[in-house]
Amino acid sequence: MHVLFAHQNFPAQFGPVGGRMAAAGHRVTFASRTGDGAIPGVERIRFDTAGGATAQTNFYSRTFENLTWHSHGLYTALRARPDLRPDLVVAHSGFLSAAPLRELYPGVPIVSYFEYFYHTVGSDMDFRPDDRPTPEVLIRARFRNAGLLLDLYNCDAGYSPTRWQRDRLPAEFRDKVRVIFDGVDTAVWTPAPRFDARRAGGFVAPEGKKLVTYAARGLEAMRGFDVFMRFAKELSARRDDVHFAVIGQEKTFYGGDEAKTGGKTYKQWVLEQDSYDLSRFTFLPPVTPKVLAEFFSISDLHVYLTVPFVLSWSLLDALACGATVLASDTPPVREVIEHGHNGLLAPFFDPARMADLAGAVLDDPAAHRHLRENGMDTVRRAYSLEVCLPQLVGFYEEVAGRVRV
Repeated sequence: MHVLFAHQNFPAQFGPVGGRMAAAGHRVTFASRTGDGAIPGVERIRFDTAGGATAQTNFYSRTFENLTWHSHGLYTALRARPDLRPDLVVAHSGFLSAAPLRELYPGVPIVSYFEYFYHTVGSDMDFRPDDRPTPEVLIRARFRNAGLLLDLYNCDAGYSPTRWQRDRLPAEFRDKVRVIFDGVDTAVWTPAPRFDARRAGGFVAPEGKKLVTYAARGLEAMRGFDVFMRFAKELSARRDDVHFAVIGQEKTFYGGDEAKTGGKTYKQWVLEQDSYDLSRFTFLPPVTPKVLAEFFSISDLHVYLTVPFVLSWSLLDALACGATVLASDTPPVREVIEHGHNGLLAPFFDPARMADLAGAVLDDPAAHRHLRENGMDTVRRAYSLEVCLPQLVGFYEEVAGRVRV
């Protein structure tokens, strides 16, 4: 089978399954704009865009304008390769990649990966009372679903990584979409060897201190960075034996933090809103997977916070490394974490409750060891590459075998 993957970035979600299929003898082609590296047996096709939204583009339709140019760039690059005749196209719905490929590859089945459908009520957009979007932003969110709706109609089948994400899609399309997680590489995300000094990369945990970790792609409101800092201050006031390691980029990837920070990063803005003893914190930029796995392994408690939004891979990665996880009691998290079984849950807006639970873990790690063990077991049983990749490959083969009328 010849599979063509299309994604803005290489290799993103499709790297592990693409590599697995290439190793098994399938022909695999990957079209993307950005991203470095290579996967053995996978041919890479780069494309670019010739335009995009401008200040003159209507605010509501700017996302769709960008998607259209992205889609056109992909189509142009693939049209220049008439030797490519895939048996299956697998594309990320967030970039409208597959829409023109119906005309380029008539009769070829298309699988779309659906990550997030926007809602203005009961979602990330209205979850935080302190972060209410303007009416203009709410209206734009509805327009941003246009590309996903095209892909929902256009695809032969789709999949989402979690039930919660799938169930955000319109009910009339959900039967087309399966739930299959991307897969955690447990050869990478695994407990690191223990040494006399607790090390992660160049970081050494202060002697005699409990280590509490927080990691996110960006230090932003969507991932509760401000809530974490309030929790850390509360926990610091209760005990002097805690050090906090915070890993993430000083950048907002989701949401509109910049609308209230006055040109500062969200981290800078948060730190100015209160007083913190920064000697109790180590802030680090993004680190390699190996080093992040070491942090998860030496952490006495890992904190993961999110509003109702796409679930971060880091939550599963931390569980796989045997971290004791304290997470926000929000819908996407509850799909993975069962309070008291494989982690702990606290209300997103309740730093005092978080500090209560954290204190109990730090006071008696042995009584909470089962959380670590059950967390690792959860990943092995339901979210590891060994479990997820056969499901994905089987799903692709099933769809590729369908006759499209």
